[in-house]
Amino acid sequence: MTTAPTAALGDRELALRDRARQVIPGGMYGHMNVEAFSSAHPQFMVSGEGCRVTDADGREYFDLMCGWGPVVLGHRHPGVTAAILDQLERGDCLDGTSPVAVEYAELLVDTVPAADWAMFCKNGTDATTTCVTIARAAAGKRKILVANGAYHGAAPWCALRGAGVTSEDQAHLIHYEYNDLASAEQAAAEAGDDLAAILVCPMRHDVRRDQELAEPEFARGLRALADRTGAALILDDVRCGHRLDLGGSWEPLGVRPDLSAWSKALANGQPLGAVTGVDALREAARSVYVTGSFWYAAVPLAAGLATLRELRKGQALPDMLRTGTRLREGLAAQAKTHGYKIRQTGPVQMPVLYFAGDDLSLGTAWAEAAVRRGVYLHPWHNWFLSAAHTDADIEAILDRTDEAFTDLRRSAR
Repeated sequence: MTTAPTAALGDRELALRDRARQVIPGGMYGHMNVEAFSSAHPQFMVSGEGCRVTDADGREYFDLMCGWGPVVLGHRHPGVTAAILDQLERGDCLDGTSPVAVEYAELLVDTVPAADWAMFCKNGTDATTTCVTIARAAAGKRKILVANGAYHGAAPWCALRGAGVTSEDQAHLIHYEYNDLASAEQAAAEAGDDLAAILVCPMRHDVRRDQELAEPEFARGLRALADRTGAALILDDVRCGHRLDLGGSWEPLGVRPDLSAWSKALANGQPLGAVTGVDALREAARSVYVTGSFWYAAVPLAAGLATLRELRKGQALPDMLRTGTRLREGLAAQAKTHGYKIRQTGPVQMPVLYFAGDDLSLGTAWAEAAVRRGVYLHPWHNWFLSAAHTDADIEAILDRTDEAFTDLRRSAR
């Protein structure tokens, strides 16, 4: 099939950007600021259905970002939507916690082998910060080992960049190199008797670089290092959780953390984060004071419960693996046909694509061509598959990415 590329950004999009600049610093901020990575991607979306989203000018796109990860079952999944509406009719922010918090905690603990208890919050930064706080409370120590370039949230203690972050904010972080156990051992030695925790992502998913799966020896080595030093092993499963393995992304490696941080896919788009932990850290978790006015909202918890119940049926994760594999194979074949060398790394459920020898300009041009053809993806951040992507959707996406490769080749002439 042939799809006509869209013209320049639509009138309503441009008008909204002008209005936003008057009342929002920079017009938009954080990862949602599309002007930081594209001249073609729309900033404003008005609706989503399944694996499609629609922008402010009524243009529809196949969605390969899934809200930057939270949408795991598809936009407006009927079961999750029904749970949201049912809870909303009864109340959301109440004077006491809804019983749904207990139901969801029970199901999460039953699903995650490394979980004896669960706490809930709003987002990934909340979850990683709470994990670090619990680890420090348990050990009575301060130092946290983190991988170079790893993203653990946007709070000053872990922010990778940006004004307003001081050296004092991160004075107790010690860095190691991902998949380099010797560097982690050296960082632990530097911490000495003040080591509270080792914080690690299930895989290296730093932006603007290839994704890197954890080597089993590295994961097992960190577990042994934590045991030997008395530090807590914290798995930051915010980005990967509930897409790779329901029990935790390191379950296939046979490595279980002491604490896990969760968010993104927990509630299929509702604002929810979670911390799970082992019994040995239960008292420390009880002792810390972490809270928020909206942390106990019942609607996101009801969405989380409905999402996990759906995921536990067992079809969503295999579906994402199958469709992600087909997408990767199709893109590889297209690039070869059009004479481009590309790299696709990491798990197929969270793909990232780079052009060989590229300074990101070629990848950005291709991503812009794809969005003009109706496929919303990112030039240097990993994408996300959802259970709503069917085999037919993947074939339709590949039709359009093939046209994007054609557009890219023509523009180079």
